[in-house]
Amino acid sequence: MSITINIYYTGINGNARKFANEMESSGLTKKIREEDGNLRYEYFYPINDDETVLLIDSWKDQKLIDFHHASPMMVEIAKLRDKYDLHMCVERYISDDTNKNIDRKFIRE
Repeated sequence: MSITINIYYTGINGNARKFANEMESSGLTKKIREEDGNLRYEYFYPINDDETVLLIDSWKDQKLIDFHHASPMMVEIAKLRDKYDLHMCVERYISDDTNKNIDRKFIRE
């Protein structure tokens, strides 16, 4: 079972994209991706909203998320969110592989 968190960062004047770019260019996202238990940490841009960035953040379990949240990296992330005056909307999902084989027939690889 893994936990995936979708975080929608929204700002004005392109600030959400500036935030994501600074997260990448500073090396902060690289450090997070290298943390034990991180499965995915990627930014995406909605095609119909230039002021929002979606972060897909996935972890092996809650314990590892808690460890990440207690890390000094969270202070750096919070500073960047404040710098770009971003607001957040969060969705949380727990993986469900019960129908993995049934769903497979609908996936083109």
